[in-house]
This record gives sequence, structure tokens and C-alpha cells, in this order.
Amino acid sequence: MQWLTQADYWHWLILAVVLMILEVFSPGAFLLWMGLAAATVGLLILLIPDLSWQLQILLFAVFSVVIIVLVRAFLQRRPIETDQPHLNRRGEQYLERTFTLQEPIVNGEGKIHVDDSIWKINGEDCPAGTRVRITGVEGVVLQVSRDDERSA
Repeated sequence: MQWLTQADYWHWLILAVVLMILEVFSPGAFLLWMGLAAATVGLLILLIPDLSWQLQILLFAVFSVVIIVLVRAFLQRRPIETDQPHLNRRGEQYLERTFTLQEPIVNGEGKIHVDDSIWKINGEDCPAGTRVRITGVEGVVLQVSRDDERSA
């Protein structure tokens, strides 16, 4: 840890760049905010060169947590708008679509063939051949109800 005893702010700036580069290869956006915290510590050392290495690491940890919490709170209040809101929520893509059961729903559970896959479904008991509408999604289970418009 001797490299931290010197007032070399560029160590933290290099760490910031490395973390931001690693963000490109990882899912989500987590290392980006830690890279921002490392850059903040580097700039702080540029202004106050007499910070001990213990304080530098403590500040990095605190800045990392604070930045991550602030960004999460910001994104929860202002979610990112997209033209495909169900892109990574495959089950939600099927909401309000109707299908014909190939197998009956027994004891509230069954299976349905949707596009190129088979999904578990929950709903009222129905015989095979009944038209059902997807009304909700719970995890990987589709919630269905009879499609009264076409069943009659």
C-alpha cells in the first residue's frame, strides 16, 4: 500500500479508467459508478494531496456507495423511456394475446404452446380447444382467463 502514501492522484484516475473499461464487458451499470467514485477520489487528492491511504480507501468506499444509491434512486423516480418496454420481459410480450389450448387446464395449472416455446399457465380449469387470453405474468408462469369474445 506504499503507492497510496504518495500524493499521486493519477493512480485513482487510472483505476477509474480501468473500472469504466471493465464496465463495457460486464452486464448492468455497476462498475461505471465505482469508476466515477475513483475519479472523484483522484480529483480530491489533486486538491488535498495530504490524504492518508486509509482515508483514500474509505472515501472511495463511501463515494461508491453514495453514488450507486443516488443513481438507483434517480432511475427509480425517472425510469428510462423506451419504445420497447417489454424487450427483456418475455412473458409480458404476450399480455392480451389469445391462444387455443392444446392441452386442458387441470387443477388451475397447464401448459400452452406460445410461438416457439411451451409456457406453464395458471387459470380456471378449461378443456383442450378453449380460447384463452393471457392476463398476467408471475415469474415464468402466464396467468390466463377464458376469452369470452371468441369462445361463445
